[in-house]
Amino acid sequence: MPRRMVLLLALAACAPAPEVDDRPVEHTGPVETYGFLTRLGDDTVAAERIRRSATALVSDAVDQWPIVRQRHTEVAIAPDGRLSRMAMEITTPSGTTEDDRFRRVLARFTPDSVHVTIHQASRTTARSFATEGALTVPHVSMLYGVIEFEIMAALKRAATVDSGQELLFRQFYPDRDVGPSFVLHRGRVVPQGPGRIELRHDWLAGTGVVTVDTAGRLLHYDGDRTTYKVQVERLADPPDVEAIAASLVARERAAGPRALSVRDTARGTIGSAMLEVDYGRPIARGRVLLGNVISYDRVWRTGANAATQFTTSAPLTIGGLDLPAGSYTLWTVPHRDGAELIVNAETGQWGTGYDATRDVGRVPLRVEDLATPVDTFTIAVVPRDGRSGALTFAWG
Repeated sequence: MPRRMVLLLALAACAPAPEVDDRPVEHTGPVETYGFLTRLGDDTVAAERIRRSATALVSDAVDQWPIVRQRHTEVAIAPDGRLSRMAMEITTPSGTTEDDRFRRVLARFTPDSVHVTIHQASRTTARSFATEGALTVPHVSMLYGVIEFEIMAALKRAATVDSGQELLFRQFYPDRDVGPSFVLHRGRVVPQGPGRIELRHDWLAGTGVVTVDTAGRLLHYDGDRTTYKVQVERLADPPDVEAIAASLVARERAAGPRALSVRDTARGTIGSAMLEVDYGRPIARGRVLLGNVISYDRVWRTGANAATQFTTSAPLTIGGLDLPAGSYTLWTVPHRDGAELIVNAETGQWGTGYDATRDVGRVPLRVEDLATPVDTFTIAVVPRDGRSGALTFAWG
């Protein structure tokens, strides 16, 4: 191998949501203006400009995850730090129908419920959900103004905050329809001592690491320990959201939506065995890979998204490990002085679903430096003679 080698809680729907107050929010007292810039490697994937006071938060943002969406969000903040109402306008330039291109999401929050109404060109849907008294917020993966709010509000609600104590919040998704399968997920703010917070979500594998100031403001978010490996910086001078949006939209219109990691298949024949590897191809994007994107001494999915699937049509020996014909998943463990390949009998799972009890075996990998950089992770089946060959993994 070259060197760079959910808990879902179904909630019963309450009565249809009552009409939500959608008047513009009003700021009271000093108004702070700032922003966030989100990068995946060298690529900007989101930008946000925020105006916030004690009573309101107004955000203008664009994100590409993976399609481009532009958002204008207004939320009213109650005296106890909770949200009282929200209006979010979402524009999706690549949408194929009017319903796809624009939606307006309204929410009203009470101490024990959230009432969500979604307006689209052809329909309006509304539902209410019990929140069990928990702090409840809208959640968009790349909207860090709201993520900052959930951190600050959770800390404010905690009478005492001990290091390691979990502060629970609930979240709904403005990008989803509020149909029968719509659920509220759980998130957790976990203080780790002065200036450091861990952020966990049921829907996202791993833990985000957040640097905050003494008031709980988000200064930096590090997603390297999650499946969304973004880096987020707070900017005192907000980014030019409109210019960034224009650039992202123009690129999307010219080349289509830009997948964060494409799915691909490597095929080849070794002896009498026809081999096929189905895998996700993450992009380096200028990032340091080993010891950063891919942690040392931890099991890696050998790609992106769903687990890497490996099929052989005939019995095969890999590095001394005998495999019967069939399907498997491939996992890798990079070390500072080498790497291991894991062959696992479970198939069809997501890339965070590794189960060591299903391992068929492990074999060492030979690590070499690449002569030419490989920006997109590549697996290849390389025949050498009529009876043998190699499975190669290249990235970096």
